[in-house]
Amino acid sequence: MKIIYGSSNKAKLQEVEDFFKNNKINVEVLSLKDIRFNEEIDENGETFEENSLIKANAIKEFCVRNDINEIIITDDAGLCVDALGGRPGVYSARYAGDHASQEETLNKLLDEMKNVSDENRTAKFVCVLTAILKDGRVIVARGETKGKIAKTPGPMGKLTYGPVFISDEFGKVMNELTPEQLKHTHREKALQELINKII
Repeated sequence: MKIIYGSSNKAKLQEVEDFFKNNKINVEVLSLKDIRFNEEIDENGETFEENSLIKANAIKEFCVRNDINEIIITDDAGLCVDALGGRPGVYSARYAGDHASQEETLNKLLDEMKNVSDENRTAKFVCVLTAILKDGRVIVARGETKGKIAKTPGPMGKLTYGPVFISDEFGKVMNELTPEQLKHTHREKALQELINKII
């Protein structure tokens, strides 16, 4: 079975491949680069579900034009902070501007939360996956990782918000989690739900 995963991000694609391998599902994961998709997609939705579907439909249209018929899976993910009314949400990737550094993004978030008490720093990572099957059926799955926002960043790199998001399950920031612990995050939860719905 082949799946087109709507990304060219190597780390994300590796995460998806590892998920299928660990669940003993024989899948070849194709990237957007593999199918030569390089069109700009205007992700103008107001929810993760809307943006994920916008991406899936754009890739499906490309595949129809190019006589490709495989399962398509797309995602939209982000950080939702309760004290900020759910922001940054769908704007997580461009919260401090389109080309802001990780440091600039985290500084903006922490600055907005500088007067928020410990008990009110709750947040969650959300991942929504949309699959368009070969027969045109659309399946949606959602995964969440609950936690809170730290007052100072941990190790930089990896996930944009990984240095400041403390997982409720493991009690440390995302960037300090082991690869094994990361298998229990929002993307894996969404993938598991999606596969359960497809198979």
